[in-house]
Amino acid sequence: MPLTPEYQAMFAQLAEQPGPPISSLAPSDGRQLYRMMRPVNPDIAIGAVADRSIPGPAGDIAVRVYTPAGNGPFPVFVNFHGGGWVIGDLDTSDAACRDICRTVGCVVVSVDYRLAPEHRFPAAVDDSFAATAWVAANMAAINGNGRLAVGGESAGGNLAAVICQMARDAGGPRIDFQLLLYPVTDCDLGRASYQENGKGYMLELDTMRWFWDEYCPDPAARQNPKASPLRAGNLGNLPPALIVTAEFDPLRDEGEAYGRALQSAGSKAEICRYDGLVHDFFATAQMFPSSRAAFEATCKRLQQALSG
Repeated sequence: MPLTPEYQAMFAQLAEQPGPPISSLAPSDGRQLYRMMRPVNPDIAIGAVADRSIPGPAGDIAVRVYTPAGNGPFPVFVNFHGGGWVIGDLDTSDAACRDICRTVGCVVVSVDYRLAPEHRFPAAVDDSFAATAWVAANMAAINGNGRLAVGGESAGGNLAAVICQMARDAGGPRIDFQLLLYPVTDCDLGRASYQENGKGYMLELDTMRWFWDEYCPDPAARQNPKASPLRAGNLGNLPPALIVTAEFDPLRDEGEAYGRALQSAGSKAEICRYDGLVHDFFATAQMFPSSRAAFEATCKRLQQALSG
């Protein structure tokens, strides 16, 4: 199907005043641009929001804890933000985390993992695993009920998939569900969806090249399953997964390939493609009816998984 009318209008407006591609910017400038694209939205009312620091492998990790209204305890969702491991932070994921907290009725712990190129692979992985382990060990402190899901958008989905593999191999922490939103699952940039959607649909092929070059410049290291989870030798016995993709997204094919690989290995996985949408559509869930419908359907599935 064609792009939804909301995205057609948005791209037409952007074409009138084109800006520089993120891949042409210094990481610091790219981060500032992304903050402008995904601002904090305190109007999404929830019970409480608190920033705190937790122990990490290379110093403290900043997290933001979102708690629904009510007494709890609540199930918990650990969120890893998107941004190609180079851009993004607690603020760029704030609106989505608030909305997930309110819509699902769960505590959301948003993780500010270290970014490349200052901290290259596997720094983001190490921080994300440490944060997940901390959440699992501190359920009572965050008003959690013991049910735990991990997830994120794009690079955040990559980290969530990797953390599930690591937790399985390490014998914990126990993760009940993984929500992979248009995830990066492989370093191969030659799939058909890159050719079809690699320019003009928000995330572009050149940007993905830039992200990989900044995050993991060694091509051999990109083959590591902690960078490319699709390349893991064992995809069995992993938490149930929902893999969400968008029709006009260069990452579409690798996300769906990961879902099929999970299924083939005997892990429970559901693949849900949203036609007419583009990468990063959670960012427009408060504005576009088409994105909102996809967002709410995804949240309903997460709510069901966390209810046990």
